Amino acid sequence: MSLDLIIDINKVNIFQAENLILSDVTFSISKGEFVYIIGKVGSGKSSIIKTLNAELPLRSGQAMVAGYDLAAIKRKQIPYLRRRLGIIFQDFQLLSDRNIFDNLAFVLRATGWKNSKEINDRIVEVLERVDLNYKGYKLPHQLSGGEQQRVVIARALLNNPDIMLADEPTGNLDPETSEDILQLLLEISNSGRAVLMATHNYNLLKKFPARTIKCERGKTTEVDQTAEIDFSSPMD
Repeated sequence: MSLDLIIDINKVNIFQAENLILSDVTFSISKGEFVYIIGKVGSGKSSIIKTLNAELPLRSGQAMVAGYDLAAIKRKQIPYLRRRLGIIFQDFQLLSDRNIFDNLAFVLRATGWKNSKEINDRIVEVLERVDLNYKGYKLPHQLSGGEQQRVVIARALLNNPDIMLADEPTGNLDPETSEDILQLLLEISNSGRAVLMATHNYNLLKKFPARTIKCERGKTTEVDQTAEIDFSSPMD
């Protein structure tokens, strides 16, 4: 695995329980690269992300993620792998009974941060990064959907990850807000982090083209960026 490769997947078969979802998955992603995974609902996009964060165990093939060998990873190593990953969910998964600052502080304390000033400084830093400097005192329900997704991105940035894994991050957002979130993810990628974004939103792909991996009929294929992607058939 070269120094710049942060994800290197080779001939991986992905299962959900006993069901084979995708076979012979092979791709690599370098630091600072932005990559889409596209495909219809149920085509295996989320299963790839769950394999990369060791939620789904690797049964066959080779996979190196942020320096960890997923074929040989031990259960006690998985939390350390996940600290190298920033995970962004479609449905936010924020704690509804505490404000944004306390949501972020909870994550930092859960991942070993103890110094209150360092926790405070890091939260201020990530909230500034996502343009929510003055929203830390608000509860999640007091924010718009786009603002809540920015909090989720801030949460994903807390431990300074090498890789951002975004699973349908714009799935619950209107088109304008979706574009804002994608612009933010592209900025994060340009700062040196790899970003892998699962989506079935073809409009975003057309407006913000980038390297694209397609899940279809149990396989993954790299979409030729010089070719026109067929936008005529709906993704979902």
